[in-house]
Amino acid sequence: MDLNKFLRVRNIVVAVKRTMLTKFWGMDIHPSVQFSLSTRFDKTYPKGVHVAENTYIAFDVAILAHDRTRGMYRHTRIGKNCFIGARSLIMPGVTIGDECIVGAGSVVVKDVPFRTIVAGNPAVPIKTGVPLVAYGAYETADAARSDFWAKENAGLNGADGRSS
Repeated sequence: MDLNKFLRVRNIVVAVKRTMLTKFWGMDIHPSVQFSLSTRFDKTYPKGVHVAENTYIAFDVAILAHDRTRGMYRHTRIGKNCFIGARSLIMPGVTIGDECIVGAGSVVVKDVPFRTIVAGNPAVPIKTGVPLVAYGAYETADAARSDFWAKENAGLNGADGRSS
């Protein structure tokens, strides 16, 4: 069975969901943004959600633009070429700069500067000045991926996926 068929169906479903989020709810999500179907975008203040081009949002991420207990409604912004790791929480009013990575399970409560990798609860910078390309990938990721699959197809990778 060709798994690319499932990928095409998933891409169509994501495109439909993105259209609903932008047209019906009024969120500002660029058409090139990719996200897991389990990503939760704030629907209490949907006009406060902004995600720029070529960003990837992993599974179970929650992006908030409101806090009802404090009566706070803020614009939450994610820049271009970012990667938001699985089960992260982006709090209301946070701005994540361009070319940033948010580690899995992070709780982002403060703004994240351009080209910064953050992780933890609360999220803290762990590396700065990292140039990233589309979807928050390192500039060398495509070459490493190609090398891995060439070795995999030649049977040179061990069972753990590392070179033998």
